[in-house]
Amino acid sequence: MKNLFFASLILFAFSTVAKAQQLKSPEGKFVMEFSLQNDGTPVYNLKYKNKEVIKTSKLGLELKDDKKSLLNDFTIADTKTSTFDETWKPVWGEVDHIRNHYNELAVTLNQKSTDRQIVIRFRLFDDGLGFRYEFPAQKNLTYFVIKEERSQFAMTGDHTAFWIPGDYDTQEYDYTKSKLSEIRGLSEKAYTANVSQKSFSPTGVQTSLMLKTADGIYINLHEAALIDYSCMHLNLDDKNLVFESWLTPDAKGDKGHMQAPNHSPWRTIMVSDDAREILASKMTYNLNDPSKIDDTSWIKPVKYVGVWWEMITGKSSWSYTNDFPTVQLGVSDFSKAKPNGTHGANNANVKKYIDFAAANGFDAVLVEGWNQGWEDWFGHSKDYVFDFLTPYPDFDVKGLHEYAKSKGVKIIMHHETSGSVRNYERHMDKAYQFMKDNGYDAVKSGYVGDILPRGENHYSQWIVNHYQYAIEKAADYKIMVNAHEAVRPTGIARTYPNLIGNEAARGTEYQAFGGSKPNHVTVLPFTRLIGGPMDYTPGIFEMDISKMSPDNKSHVNSTICNQLALYVTMYSPLQMAADTPENYNRFPDAFQFIKDVAVDWSESKYMEAEPGDFITVARKAKGTNNWFVGNVNGETPRTSNIDFSFLEKGKKYTATIYADAKDAHYKTNPQAYTIKKIAVTSKSKLSQFSAPGGGYAISIIENK
Repeated sequence: MKNLFFASLILFAFSTVAKAQQLKSPEGKFVMEFSLQNDGTPVYNLKYKNKEVIKTSKLGLELKDDKKSLLNDFTIADTKTSTFDETWKPVWGEVDHIRNHYNELAVTLNQKSTDRQIVIRFRLFDDGLGFRYEFPAQKNLTYFVIKEERSQFAMTGDHTAFWIPGDYDTQEYDYTKSKLSEIRGLSEKAYTANVSQKSFSPTGVQTSLMLKTADGIYINLHEAALIDYSCMHLNLDDKNLVFESWLTPDAKGDKGHMQAPNHSPWRTIMVSDDAREILASKMTYNLNDPSKIDDTSWIKPVKYVGVWWEMITGKSSWSYTNDFPTVQLGVSDFSKAKPNGTHGANNANVKKYIDFAAANGFDAVLVEGWNQGWEDWFGHSKDYVFDFLTPYPDFDVKGLHEYAKSKGVKIIMHHETSGSVRNYERHMDKAYQFMKDNGYDAVKSGYVGDILPRGENHYSQWIVNHYQYAIEKAADYKIMVNAHEAVRPTGIARTYPNLIGNEAARGTEYQAFGGSKPNHVTVLPFTRLIGGPMDYTPGIFEMDISKMSPDNKSHVNSTICNQLALYVTMYSPLQMAADTPENYNRFPDAFQFIKDVAVDWSESKYMEAEPGDFITVARKAKGTNNWFVGNVNGETPRTSNIDFSFLEKGKKYTATIYADAKDAHYKTNPQAYTIKKIAVTSKSKLSQFSAPGGGYAISIIENK
């Protein structure tokens, strides 16, 4: 590892021109300029390859019940510059090493009338800018409440945006593509029903926000290292085309209770004239602290199956009985209840999945609905909803653990909280210890429904702190976490790599809830995945959901080959083969790709990319010389042209290509595919058809 610090004025990084501080990125692609306006308001602008991408934009924070906010009346007390260059190794990831190289400017500002001091720290990488507010220890700024953060991102034109509506409780929306000026008119239609949601503005959107300018510049706005702060949304002034930060409030409407010394998360702006570079950027991770877990040997990527999709589709149920109109834990006697006959988490069914996992080389089986309380778990603002310890009568915890162990398979725990975070924290130590006692080393947690305490939001500061507490507590027990319905990730998995997955977006389950747009998976890597991996739960082979559950008329808007490609294009160290064993057994030749594909990588090459249209990725399986390629396509059929120059020169490989048939279509013919094997080298090229909502997947195995 290499660390270089220079705490002096660096000619290429910093200069003073008319009281403006200028910062350049290491290779000079970016220039950021900071200054104070006449009234002492901090402002910045950003140029990329001599083109302005962020016009002059204001910075600051509005305080609650304070005579003077941190918005203006500042003077520059000090400036410090430095450069930093290191290479670090992630525990898991798309690559086996990451370079963290930036130039930094830290501006100390004094507010005359209050004798207060803040620091605005800028880090400029060759892929973008990060900045944050820092609050040093001082007598006149100790405890304070944020009314609103006023960070601006002034756009240079009416850009095309890929956005979901601003919401304090969910990100589970399809993406809308529109001009910025069109967001207001499309907002109501973009805001679709969810079990917990709260919008705040017809021009409010969520990050990570993907934008494209008329002259082909890609801009991504997000945040990094969201710790002890509320989640940031963006609100658009659509007359002036200026985004401003909009924090998630707590139950009282406050947007952050702060105690100095402290700092905000980083606000991030990634920019490139090549969409592939947005996907490849590791800036979000680089703005997070190094791992705080010294021994990470217990953190391992996982490929799993589970008792889940049959429940999502309506074929099976989480609940054990229909006898009880209401349940009280420790009072309701399930041993005397009549089983409803649809409970999915029963011994025989779980053993079927364990057998399937063992026979096909999967690491683990997720089981939902194993614990008492599912009969009335949702929609009742119920505090003591689960204890995370007590199984239903037909789920033998120890017996199933021993059975799975004998087959070389782990079981993944499921902790649904129903939004009752106090109840979860009340039981957390016992629940994690129960997991360790019974051989579970990973948990899928869930936060479905409105948050308890009542009035809190999923993305407010207090609840963000709960999610962080759960991750850190799990690390104490050497447990990996896959949190669903939690706040979207912001690179924290670098600091706590036991956070191996999140949902925090519209996942595959919505294909059984009416369907998602066929190009949805060509947008997610540009938006949701910027902050970390997603447990998207791909691998659905039966697209007609009524064949699983006759009353469910939903359709999965994808071809089988598109589903295969997701294991490569939707990066995650946690990958589920989400369909049922019965459906995989119908297509064993296509299922082979899911069995073969890796979940941890040493290299990744983004070969083609255009948000909303297509993504093609090649990844090298860690510890091997084998590669896997995935292509996902939007609604327009296209021919993908790639070469295999990423392969080692002089080596010969066998490529197995899983491709859409010529007449494949996500809606009318989703199960039409072809499989062929060809010999390839680093000199080979491929021209491959992708159907609407389709794609292709390739396994490339070195010849021995």
